[in-house]
This record gives sequence, C-alpha cells and structure tokens, in this order.
Amino acid sequence: MAPPQQERARRTRVAIVESAAAEFSKRGYAAASINAILEHSNATKGAMYFHFDSKEALARAVLEEGLERYRTLVDRWVQAPGLDPFERLHGLVADLGDALHRDAIIRAEFKLVIEPEFESEARLRGGSVWGLAGYRLAEEAQRDGLFRPGVDIRRFIEVVSAALAGQRYMTDLTAPDADVRGRFEMCLEVPLEAMASQEWLDRWHREGWPDVAEPSQ
Repeated sequence: MAPPQQERARRTRVAIVESAAAEFSKRGYAAASINAILEHSNATKGAMYFHFDSKEALARAVLEEGLERYRTLVDRWVQAPGLDPFERLHGLVADLGDALHRDAIIRAEFKLVIEPEFESEARLRGGSVWGLAGYRLAEEAQRDGLFRPGVDIRRFIEVVSAALAGQRYMTDLTAPDADVRGRFEMCLEVPLEAMASQEWLDRWHREGWPDVAEPSQ
C-alpha cells in the first residue's frame, strides 16, 4: 500500500488529467485554459507543475491515458469467445461509440490527435489501435468466408474507419447529445450490407446483433 503522501499525489495527478481531458475535449488544445483545468480539478498551480512542466506535457498525459483505454477496449473484444469476427467488430465499434459519449479521456484523445501540435503522432494513437484490431478481425472474417468473394478487406476497414471519424466530428459540430453508439453501428452496418456474404447477411437480418453487453473474460 502506498504511503498517504504518494496516494494523495496520485489522486491529484488523476484529477488534473481528467479535468484537462474535459477541457481539451470541449475547447481544443489551443483554447484550453490552465485556470479552468485547475479550478475543476481542485488542484493548485504548484501541484500541476509538480506533475507536468507544461500544457503540452499535460496534453500528452491525456493522450497516453487515452491510448491505454483504447487498448483495454480493443482487447476486450478481439478475443471474445462465442462470437464471429463481425460480431466482435460490432462490439468494438459500439463500445467505442459509448466511450466517446461518456469518457472525457477518449473524447479528448480523439480531438487532440488532429491538433497541429500532435498530428504527426496520430498513427501511434487510439485510431491506429482500433484500426489494426479491425483489420485482424476482417482477415479472420475473410478466412471464415464471411465476406463476398473478391472483397478488399483493406478498403473495407478504411471505409469503416473514415465513416467513424467523420461521424464523430459531425456529431461534435451538429448534435453533441446524439446517439453516438447508434451512429457508429451504422458506419459498420452499411459497408457490411455491401461486402458481407449473403449467407451471413441472411442470418444477421433474421437474428440481428447478439445481445452481449460485454464479452466474457
């Protein structure tokens, strides 16, 4: 068990990162206010600079925490038993939609990677984690005969990824309280209608997505 002083420092750091994520996701990096971050975290400026030597360092801490949360989300679904690859891909996409709606860290990560200060690192962030996992699931689906013959699975994942990104940014601009999960599901379902095998589509049209809130561990 950590000494009380270390535990207080850990909690202070967590509170600052969470507050910064909320500020970055709302205002973007450039407009984010250090004073607002401190006010909402109940931390002093001295405490913040003890943990982070600059606003950029704080943003990078948010990015790193976001990356870990993406990895946790991806790992939860990639090896989920009892589901076919498309069902696991759906669980991943739907969970990502939920996370972007409720998790300030993931919302901030999604927004920070398009900022000029961090865009060169975008390929190392959450989108790449989800994209690689999606591609592995698509490869598995192709081996299992779940795609139509001749489908280019790289194009499939590129289309789904682009649709997810576009839907997220449009939601920010036009409908911040929208059903992000439902919109993300649509970004997967439309390409599947065009590219999945008829046998798989017939079963999906009959049964729909399995009612799995979270896969078994």
